[in-house]
Amino acid sequence: MIWLIGCRGMLGTELARLLEGGGRPWVGSDIECDITDPAALRDFAARQSPDWIVNASAYTNVDKAEDEEPRALAINGGGAGNIAAVAKACGARMIHISTDYVFDGRGARPYQEDDPINPLGAYGRTKAAGEALVRAACPDHIILRTAWLYGRHGKNFVATMLKLMAERATLDVVSDQRGTPTWTHTLADVIVRVIAHGGVQPGAYHVTDEGETTWHGFAVEIQRAAAARGLIPGGCDVRPILSSQYPSKTPRPAYSVLSKSRIQSALKFQLPDWRAALAAYLDELSENIPAPLP
Repeated sequence: MIWLIGCRGMLGTELARLLEGGGRPWVGSDIECDITDPAALRDFAARQSPDWIVNASAYTNVDKAEDEEPRALAINGGGAGNIAAVAKACGARMIHISTDYVFDGRGARPYQEDDPINPLGAYGRTKAAGEALVRAACPDHIILRTAWLYGRHGKNFVATMLKLMAERATLDVVSDQRGTPTWTHTLADVIVRVIAHGGVQPGAYHVTDEGETTWHGFAVEIQRAAAARGLIPGGCDVRPILSSQYPSKTPRPAYSVLSKSRIQSALKFQLPDWRAALAAYLDELSENIPAPLP
């Protein structure tokens, strides 16, 4: 039995779809089972007897976390630790989702899993705390760090760009932060593969789509590919700007490309290029456009 925590979030909804389609026994929980309440988690686990617990829940508002760090820490740190303790107590393996924001972005080559972490802001600090608590509470854990996540079931960069590109003549996008976009389907697929494999060793692994780009480069590709599918008009001028020109409470990593060699070696699996993943995602969107009225 797989227990998916955060089953109604952006990643959780996608993962639930894959689990359902694959016929795997699973049960989901969301806000009705408070991860900051150890007793609620223990009660749920006792009723379900999970073999795997996937923690896809998180406080993800990066800027708001600067003002609400205690709340973010309660979810991303304490909540993750509570889940890990329950996993160990019931003999389940745990998959925990983390982030590129645990790194400071001062590197110049893809980050390896064992590189030192040094988060720049509150969100990254709370996710780093969660990683540490998971390691301490549940030795049989798998931490999957991801980055620049987007999908159909929550707020994300692609959805924002499609909306703004349809409304504006010009759009300014940061061009001096480099990383890798990741479709929720890619990450959900890796989670399913890890569970099916069963023998992936405990530890940290990086999972994003392949390749790298800037936020501006990502936006330009979104516009090109979405316009080609008729999702937006395509006339918006997407202009590059520097991070210093974009107001933000939180410093973002300037370079957060993650090395995926460890997970690809463990699963004998090639992750898709980020452009191909984006194209597949936009194909899904275009297939669900209502037919025009006669």
